[in-house]
Amino acid sequence: MADKMSKGSHLSKKVRHIGIETHDILSLVDAFSGMAFQARNLSNAARVYESMLKDKECSVILCLAGSLFSAGLKRIVYDMLERNMVDAIVSTGAIMVDQDFFEALGFSHYAGTSLIDDEELRSRHIDRIYDTYIDEDELRICDDTVAEIAKDMPYKPYSSREFLMEMGRYLEKSNKSAESVVLSAYRHDVPIFVPAFSDSSAGFGLIKHQYENPEHHVSIDSAKDFLELTKLKIAAKETGLLIIGGGVPKNFAQDVVVAADVLGKPSPMHKYAVQITVADERDGGLSGSTLKEAHSWGKVDTSNTQMVYSEATIALPILASYVYHRGSWKGRQPRRYNKMLDSR
Repeated sequence: MADKMSKGSHLSKKVRHIGIETHDILSLVDAFSGMAFQARNLSNAARVYESMLKDKECSVILCLAGSLFSAGLKRIVYDMLERNMVDAIVSTGAIMVDQDFFEALGFSHYAGTSLIDDEELRSRHIDRIYDTYIDEDELRICDDTVAEIAKDMPYKPYSSREFLMEMGRYLEKSNKSAESVVLSAYRHDVPIFVPAFSDSSAGFGLIKHQYENPEHHVSIDSAKDFLELTKLKIAAKETGLLIIGGGVPKNFAQDVVVAADVLGKPSPMHKYAVQITVADERDGGLSGSTLKEAHSWGKVDTSNTQMVYSEATIALPILASYVYHRGSWKGRQPRRYNKMLDSR
């Protein structure tokens, strides 16, 4: 009993998700434009994102990397989906499965501290992400739920987009949490691509599924992911990238321009691009590489781009709230790319 109470004392203060409707910061971001450093960059970025939404020919691809939803940013992306401010998502598996789907199952992330004995946390099955805690026992339920979803699907290879649609369908049938990005994307036919799908709770669930069904099982086809997002780019023609973090989602979304050319279907470079990151470009890593550098690869047109060197939990709510209150999303036509991809 003491152990349970001790665990409960660690998992007592839930992380609260911030939204974009209640924080009208138009005047603040406009004032940022007259400042310098990252304030001015963030103001410019907000205007680039607004330009994406004003451009009737542009489809917006949101790229997500880092522990974003566990930190309280889930509602921001949910609101963006509900207001038709995003047409496709490319994400890490942890954000969509360990964080969004996990919470949709009724679980939570908890405010904690980095100044703690991690052995104490480990002994109580508590996982730490900097100053945030997760119940490992609940994560195992998330793993098992993924395995159960796979068991009920026809045994064949799927793209991560197709599997995430099944996860959204599961949440809808189960009457689970309405404020889920996976569920909202499913309802609005917004594709979610997770190119490194197994690097998450989904991976644990899928290896359990395949271990228990060695002859006939579901698998994830990463090449199909790449082909589907490339087909989306070809169909969309004009695109804008809103990149939070970097990593695989950033590169995957940028690469479709080159992939379209490889397929003999040349498509224009991404017309707009914004990246919010704290990574440094000087080590040659992808997360810190600039959008200007991507131009040398023929991936991003640098006419309408902005790098913002800021931590996402600060910059994304400001940027998204500003663009929401500017209202350029109103009257925008939904693309419903899931329907397009399922028909091909």
